Amino acid sequence: MATVLSVSGSPSATSRTARLLRHLDARLTAQGHEVIPLDVRTIPAEALLGADFGHPAITGAGELFARAEGIVIGTPVYKAAYSGLLKSLLDLLPQYALAGKTVLPLATGGTTAHVLAIDYALRPVLSSMGAAHIVQGWFTLDKDIATGDDGIPAVAPGAAEALERVVDQFSAALGRASLLAAAG
Repeated sequence: MATVLSVSGSPSATSRTARLLRHLDARLTAQGHEVIPLDVRTIPAEALLGADFGHPAITGAGELFARAEGIVIGTPVYKAAYSGLLKSLLDLLPQYALAGKTVLPLATGGTTAHVLAIDYALRPVLSSMGAAHIVQGWFTLDKDIATGDDGIPAVAPGAAEALERVVDQFSAALGRASLLAAAG
């Protein structure tokens, strides 16, 4: 199957966005994909804010993007846009870092007023970076993301069903992209 980079653009160590991604990573792994998590908050701030293109953490992130066939990008929504932390990383990647990639954009937030942030803020950037296919994104309310008593991320039933469909569509798109690449 495919190698998937799962990117959390949340600055928070207790991020609901990261919890959501780890929940979805488990589904992708169960479907046979190799999933590599990347929490952008672990990249040194001086490298991101100083635009240090040569910093090992930045070049390492670039190598992860280059290696992956699929990218899941998750971000909290702040002021109707994706996180500045995610923006900082995307700005330091090569212009066409997503060329040939299948991308699944996800967002989390406290109110449905931010649901269009995926289409109006994030999708244009992903497109400009050359993504071959951006599948339907999904917005999840913060209140629908929790951590179970066992420490495993949990998603409320209605939200979980919708997310499963979105992830399955992403997985199917990865499969089609792999078939096309093999035939080409």
